Amino acid sequence: MDKTVVVAVDYFRRHPIYKKTVRRTSKFKAHDEHNLCRIGDLVLIEETRPLSKTKRWIVRQILERATPEVAAEIAEEEQGEEEATS
Repeated sequence: MDKTVVVAVDYFRRHPIYKKTVRRTSKFKAHDEHNLCRIGDLVLIEETRPLSKTKRWIVRQILERATPEVAAEIAEEEQGEEEATS
Protein backbone atom coordinates (compact mmCIF):
# COMPACT_ATOMS: atom_id res chain seq x y z
CA MET A 1 0.00 0.00 0.00
CA ASP A 2 1.90 2.99 -1.25
CA LYS A 3 1.21 6.26 0.61
CA THR A 4 -0.96 4.45 3.16
CA VAL A 5 -0.31 3.76 6.83
CA VAL A 6 -2.38 1.78 9.31
CA VAL A 7 -2.80 3.72 12.56
CA ALA A 8 -3.77 1.78 15.69
CA VAL A 9 -5.71 3.70 18.34
CA ASP A 10 -5.92 2.11 21.80
CA TYR A 11 -8.71 2.98 24.21
CA PHE A 12 -10.10 1.56 27.44
CA ARG A 13 -13.69 0.56 28.21
CA ARG A 14 -15.30 -0.92 31.30
CA HIS A 15 -17.14 -4.16 30.72
CA PRO A 16 -20.84 -3.52 31.47
CA ILE A 17 -21.37 -6.70 33.50
CA TYR A 18 -17.97 -7.61 34.95
CA LYS A 19 -16.75 -4.02 35.49
CA LYS A 20 -13.26 -4.93 34.33
CA THR A 21 -11.36 -2.36 32.28
CA VAL A 22 -10.64 -3.81 28.85
CA ARG A 23 -8.20 -2.41 26.29
CA ARG A 24 -9.56 -2.16 22.75
CA THR A 25 -7.75 -1.24 19.54
CA SER A 26 -9.23 0.41 16.46
CA LYS A 27 -7.25 0.48 13.22
CA PHE A 28 -7.59 3.29 10.69
CA LYS A 29 -6.00 3.54 7.26
CA ALA A 30 -4.53 6.99 6.71
CA HIS A 31 -2.98 8.73 3.71
CA ASP A 32 0.75 9.54 4.05
CA GLU A 33 1.54 11.66 0.99
CA HIS A 34 5.34 11.53 1.25
CA ASN A 35 5.76 8.08 2.88
CA LEU A 36 7.45 9.62 5.94
CA CYS A 37 5.85 7.45 8.64
CA ARG A 38 7.61 4.40 10.04
CA ILE A 39 6.47 1.60 12.32
CA GLY A 40 6.02 2.84 15.89
CA ASP A 41 5.70 6.57 15.10
CA LEU A 42 3.17 8.61 17.06
CA VAL A 43 1.08 10.55 14.52
CA LEU A 44 -1.78 13.03 14.41
CA ILE A 45 -4.52 12.06 11.93
CA GLU A 46 -7.44 14.09 10.63
CA GLU A 47 -10.70 12.89 9.11
CA THR A 48 -11.20 13.82 5.46
CA ARG A 49 -13.28 12.91 2.42
CA PRO A 50 -13.09 9.27 1.28
CA LEU A 51 -9.81 8.73 -0.55
CA SER A 52 -10.43 5.04 -1.30
CA LYS A 53 -12.72 2.24 -0.21
CA THR A 54 -11.36 2.18 3.35
CA LYS A 55 -9.15 5.28 3.62
CA ARG A 56 -10.82 8.32 5.23
CA TRP A 57 -7.99 9.84 7.27
CA ILE A 58 -4.81 11.77 6.48
CA VAL A 59 -1.61 12.06 8.50
CA ARG A 60 -1.36 15.69 9.62
CA GLN A 61 1.80 15.51 11.68
CA ILE A 62 4.36 13.07 13.03
CA LEU A 63 4.42 13.88 16.74
CA GLU A 64 7.16 11.49 17.84
CA ARG A 65 9.56 9.27 15.94
CA ALA A 66 10.00 5.67 17.08
CA THR A 67 13.46 4.47 18.00
CA PRO A 68 14.87 1.64 15.87
CA GLU A 69 14.59 -0.78 18.82
CA VAL A 70 10.88 -0.06 19.26
CA ALA A 71 10.23 -0.37 15.52
CA ALA A 72 11.97 -3.77 15.42
CA GLU A 73 9.99 -4.98 18.45
CA ILE A 74 6.66 -3.94 16.91
CA ALA A 75 7.55 -5.58 13.59
CA GLU A 76 8.35 -8.86 15.39
CA GLU A 77 5.01 -8.75 17.25
CA GLU A 78 3.12 -8.22 14.00
CA GLN A 79 4.89 -11.15 12.36
CA GLY A 80 4.00 -13.36 15.33
CA GLU A 81 0.34 -12.35 15.08
CA GLU A 82 0.27 -13.06 11.34
CA GLU A 83 1.80 -16.52 11.84
CA ALA A 84 -0.69 -17.31 14.62
CA THR A 85 -3.68 -16.46 12.41
CA SER A 86 -2.37 -18.46 9.42
